[in-house]
Amino acid sequence: MVIYENHFFEIIKEDRKVYIHTRKPGFMLKDFETILRQHPRIRLTNFALLKKELNEVTDKSIEIGIWLPSIMIEISRDKMSASLFVYETVEYIKENVQSIQNRVQILLAENNITHGILNVNLESIVTSKATLIAQGTPPVQGNDAQITYLELPERKPVIREDGKADYYDMNFIYEIEEGAWLGEKIHAQPGTPGINIFGESIPAPFGRDLQLKYDRKSAYEVEEVGKTVLRSKISGVVEEHEGMVSVNHHLPIVGDVGIETGNIEFNGSVSIKGTVQPGFSVIANGDISIEGPEGVSGAKLIKSLYGDIFIRGGIFGLCETLVEAAGDIFVKHVNDAHLVAGQNLNIGFYSLGSNLSAHSILVDERKGKIIGGTAIAKSTIVTACTGNRLERPTELIINSINKAQSLEVIQYKASLLKSMQEDMVQLESQIDRILPVIHTLTQRQLAALEITKQKLASTKETAQNLDREIKQLMNDLRKVSKAEIHVTKEAYPGTYIQIGKKSTVLTSITNGRFLIENGELNV
Repeated sequence: MVIYENHFFEIIKEDRKVYIHTRKPGFMLKDFETILRQHPRIRLTNFALLKKELNEVTDKSIEIGIWLPSIMIEISRDKMSASLFVYETVEYIKENVQSIQNRVQILLAENNITHGILNVNLESIVTSKATLIAQGTPPVQGNDAQITYLELPERKPVIREDGKADYYDMNFIYEIEEGAWLGEKIHAQPGTPGINIFGESIPAPFGRDLQLKYDRKSAYEVEEVGKTVLRSKISGVVEEHEGMVSVNHHLPIVGDVGIETGNIEFNGSVSIKGTVQPGFSVIANGDISIEGPEGVSGAKLIKSLYGDIFIRGGIFGLCETLVEAAGDIFVKHVNDAHLVAGQNLNIGFYSLGSNLSAHSILVDERKGKIIGGTAIAKSTIVTACTGNRLERPTELIINSINKAQSLEVIQYKASLLKSMQEDMVQLESQIDRILPVIHTLTQRQLAALEITKQKLASTKETAQNLDREIKQLMNDLRKVSKAEIHVTKEAYPGTYIQIGKKSTVLTSITNGRFLIENGELNV
């Protein structure tokens, strides 16, 4: 069947294939586009061959394309949509709207499309372009699990002044009883099923599940009325570190730590209503709270291995006192002491002749003072004043974190941790194989088993410490910001300022934000 012909060629359709028979060479290829627009059912499949045939006379017909159906429906792979294609001219479509509409209904039925059929204005259809004719209803994912934890009071000191006395207060120790509510999880919910264009149901995914994060030694999960509730295994102090809830054993001391109590070393949190007397020490795994308004004078060591330290009064160190915390330290004022905080060191009023070290050192920006001694931070130092009118030497130093070196250390420690975890799996496997026949072991074999258990326990403890170190390093990296020393009111002459490798000694009173700009210290 001849579709089109002129003096140069004729186009023929046979069995859905399109052929060209050239009679005379020289027809311009660009003019062939006009013919295609007049016959949108022709789809070229061999453009290069067409170009060649237009310039050569042949005695046979050459295949150049396919003959498309007048109307067709294309179904997406996911069966969620169908598109209508009309391969007719605009004029033809406008003149045959009803017949095309009838044909569309027949095609929908032939393809078993029953759901989500759309009303299409056929007169607005663009020839050969896809028009959405059916759209399935997608499934709706269920609600994600919802987790709520016990809301702990913010650990932020409150400084109040009434003209006679200063108060340095904060909510530090939060005690609970065994079985107390620590949090809960409302389970992920089922979603709403969808329907594809064939009317078939599509399962809906459940919402995303979330895990309660807690210390399994001190808390447990229990199912209660369609939700998972987190409760405390023990009476103690609630703590939260890096998003994980735990309950520490609590040692309350009504009076002072001194001759009557001896030095304190406790696997948990310690709250002291009085003070720590000269020469005595307090070491705890958890938080330490010293609530006596007179503060601490001449104590030897106050150390929290994994928590924070709060001292309501000041510290009179007498060049003897060391206060060290893995987390934050909160203290009213510091005289002649050494303070080391893994995170933030918060001082309410002043530091006098003391050595301070922390990720950030934050002295009250309204009236706080650092006079004498050395303050070394990884990120930020904030104070109202530094030094004094007598030009007492005072050092403010930022030793910022080297990201590249920190990443190398993290990678090295991570490889060590992985090796330890593999060792633990092997040790646990050895123990599991022996336990079923433990009653048949000799004394020597029992002794070897005990050594294996001890080795496993030791490896676990080392691995936990290493994991904690890695998390701390990663946390430090996340908190890295532009190193800055901020003196809001007066930085006196004699103040030494160092950020990284750049340093200077102030020779006049100034204030502001000191940082590295264009490679230099902006003092």
